[in-house]
Amino acid sequence: MKPLEIKHRVIGEGEPFICVPVVEQDAQSVIREITYLSQSTADMIEWRVDAFRDFTDYNAIRSVFEAVAPLLGEKLFLYTFRTAHQGGMAQVSAEQLNDLHDLAAESGCVDLVDLEFFEETRPLHKIRRLREMGVSVIASHHDFEQTPPPEVMKMLLEKMCAGGADIVKLAVMPQTYKDVLNLLDVTAQFKEENPDTPVITMSMGALGGISRVCGETFGSCVTFGAHEKPSAPGQFAMKELRQMLDTIHASSQTSQDQQSR
Repeated sequence: MKPLEIKHRVIGEGEPFICVPVVEQDAQSVIREITYLSQSTADMIEWRVDAFRDFTDYNAIRSVFEAVAPLLGEKLFLYTFRTAHQGGMAQVSAEQLNDLHDLAAESGCVDLVDLEFFEETRPLHKIRRLREMGVSVIASHHDFEQTPPPEVMKMLLEKMCAGGADIVKLAVMPQTYKDVLNLLDVTAQFKEENPDTPVITMSMGALGGISRVCGETFGSCVTFGAHEKPSAPGQFAMKELRQMLDTIHASSQTSQDQQSR
């Protein structure tokens, strides 16, 4: 399989991409934030539509798309409606969620859609349909209560991978440092066994902070940082996150160069 390439950028190789969520409530603030991020060092912008108070007004969503489309340039644009059951800010019916996903796929400016894999009744069908409509799909699962056993985390990633998603994502909440180590180990195993499927993992909260910066070592291809408002516990500020990732990447490159001599 070819590497996943969007807007001439390969996802899953080298330094992890930084994705910054937009969790503003009104259209003007959403557009202002995306305008700022489009000129920042972020690689990817995520619009968390569940935070948008007019998410039931499809014309309002379309208006935001029309406003930000010319601004995005080479920035990847991720569209997410995080349901309350998965830690989001709103709840909708399955029919409404389908409509929201269709709006994204039809927009012409959304590159990726986040799909809560285990909340869908027919996730394989949904992934196939969204991909046919021209967007890439991140199959995701979030556990804000605990970190499942390693074998369960691996099973979750493998099921999402088998469902045909372009990228698989798993976010969990650690109770001990061993939970963080287990997630990193599972991430490395999955990446080794499924090199053609980019994976995103994170251990949330302060305890899991290390998981947000060591993706280049363990295989996680995207990390989420905050500009003004974090969308999940434990996110670093975007600028600090860039400095840490660049430092780790430079160190890794230096080590590789020395070994090749």
